[in-house]
Amino acid sequence: MIIRQYRSQFIEKLSPLYGVDEAESFFYLILENKHQLKRVDLALQPDLVFSEAELLVWNEIKRQLELEIPVQYLLGTTHFYGLDFKVNKNVLIPRPETEELVEWILEGQKKQETSRKIKILDIGTGSGCIAISLAKNIPNAQVFAIDVSPEALATAKKNAELNEVSVVFLEKNILETLDLEQEFDIIVSNPPYVRNIEKVEIKKNVLQYEPHLALFVEDDAALIFYIKIAQLAQKNLVSNGQLYFEINQYLGKEMIELLQKLDFKKTELRKDIYGNDRMVNGSV
Repeated sequence: MIIRQYRSQFIEKLSPLYGVDEAESFFYLILENKHQLKRVDLALQPDLVFSEAELLVWNEIKRQLELEIPVQYLLGTTHFYGLDFKVNKNVLIPRPETEELVEWILEGQKKQETSRKIKILDIGTGSGCIAISLAKNIPNAQVFAIDVSPEALATAKKNAELNEVSVVFLEKNILETLDLEQEFDIIVSNPPYVRNIEKVEIKKNVLQYEPHLALFVEDDAALIFYIKIAQLAQKNLVSNGQLYFEINQYLGKEMIELLQKLDFKKTELRKDIYGNDRMVNGSV
């Protein structure tokens, strides 16, 4: 079948679920991943065809997309902050909002204008997207990353190798950790923060397929990870060290109050690209 004809059928079939734009973006993501072809290649070679075997692969992917399985899991890869990352059911799919968190940290480092060695800790690293992006962009940093899931850490280690960076990965339950055992210049975390009452707002492809361990907290303990990590940061950040969090959009005020109660200085709340309260920062 001519690829351009299949493209029309693919988009028509998936548009009721995802909308035309997202269905079209899926088509080109898969085209590049499976065939190393881009949109421009179809424009320049309108008679390109799929073989019968290739059609079978595409139809299976389309079937799974109709079940709302995330396209990133189907392809096994995604992009984050200009880098490629392997993803699977054991790790969250990195979000654009988290790229903003990485950018904020990098902005802060540029202002330091120093080449001295620094230590960075990423708590709840998942795919390793934050830790690896920071290691890639801060040459003078020694980066550590913690996660409770051995499966997530295995994926993160592969991603560090893929992106040719050195990160020290540690399996640890942060809620049971009494001390981080060394000092850091920066501690960053994107911990679980979606309350059970907010599940109604979560899309099916996230709710059914992404790991709940990395997503949800109890309604009456929404800040459990933030409290614990902030307390550890008090003890394990160097003087003027920085703590960065990605947060629940509905709890920005509560997060600032928490950091101020724990005597963090220069606290700041930032919105994401969608206008939601999404990131906080404080220094010790």
